[in-house]
Amino acid sequence: MKGFKMHKAFSLVEILIVVVILGILAAIALPKFAGASDDARTAATQSTLAGVRSSIAAYRTSAVINGGAPYPTLSALTDGTVLKFELPANPYSGVEGVQAVTEGQAEVRAVVSPTSAGWNYFVDNNATPPVVVFYANCEDDSTLQDVTGGFKGVNEL
Repeated sequence: MKGFKMHKAFSLVEILIVVVILGILAAIALPKFAGASDDARTAATQSTLAGVRSSIAAYRTSAVINGGAPYPTLSALTDGTVLKFELPANPYSGVEGVQAVTEGQAEVRAVVSPTSAGWNYFVDNNATPPVVVFYANCEDDSTLQDVTGGFKGVNEL
């Protein structure tokens, strides 16, 4: 058989085995990566909340010493007076901005117009003691567990 060359190739069975192995690896790896992005969103939300709440606490310290209202108004919170950083969008909804909510909404951490603002803010400097609440305006579950073993909502962080 001169002139006839045998070409080496993979058989159908070998190709199927490789595809099955890749499918198994993907089934194992993908959920781990999906969980990592949820953990990152929870951490980003907690970080933003901590930064804003820390800025409000610093404002309060200065305001009390100077005899002013203990907590900033919404406009003072967002105009650069209180926050020395740009408030990022809510990591879960991607929506930017802060909106005022009522005391009742703040007490239950109600989600209000989630497409209009990523964060909710309530302040009452006339209450005794004065009250301030800042929270994420989103109903999604975070990856942070609560005391019952379930997961806290983003608005509960």
